[in-house]
Amino acid sequence: MPPYTSCEFNHDFGRARKAAERGPVFITDRGKPAYVLLTIEDYRRLSGGRPKIADLLAMPGLEDADLPVPERRDRPRSADPG
Repeated sequence: MPPYTSCEFNHDFGRARKAAERGPVFITDRGKPAYVLLTIEDYRRLSGGRPKIADLLAMPGLEDADLPVPERRDRPRSADPG
């Protein structure tokens, strides 16, 4: 599949979204590859299937979620080497 220019992508997102169901969609900016559009399933497969903490914290409705923070065992040190 040929890449989409950023202009084509902006004007016809629906077509790009349907193309992403068949595989990655490459989007160029000024003739150079700049972005890739993937389905969430492809993204999860490529990223190891485990969500990143930043993605989880950014999800709506999770403002009251408990986040267990392990106790630190190391102690802060002075930045001054002297």
